Amino acid sequence: MTVYEAIAEMRRLTDRRESFSFSYMSYSMERKKSEGIVTVPRAILRAQMTKETNKFADYLLNYFDLNLMENRVCWQPLIMTFNNEPLELTYGREK
Repeated sequence: MTVYEAIAEMRRLTDRRESFSFSYMSYSMERKKSEGIVTVPRAILRAQMTKETNKFADYLLNYFDLNLMENRVCWQPLIMTFNNEPLELTYGREK
């Protein structure tokens, strides 16, 4: 499964009010720093930002962490797993 297929499934699960787990490599553009891998055991998606609010909106994933009870954001290309399954690395090559 690719990251884009995983995001589509995250949307379907969220629409059905079901949670999912995923992990990603953290990265802050402001600090130019990563805090390593973030594992989110239970999440649902929330409304995406618009380019008017954030010029990188197309590359970000907005989610609600049900364990921390916090709104969070991650970079879509840095998502590594979905429901404990590793995602295919398809960046920079034809599928």
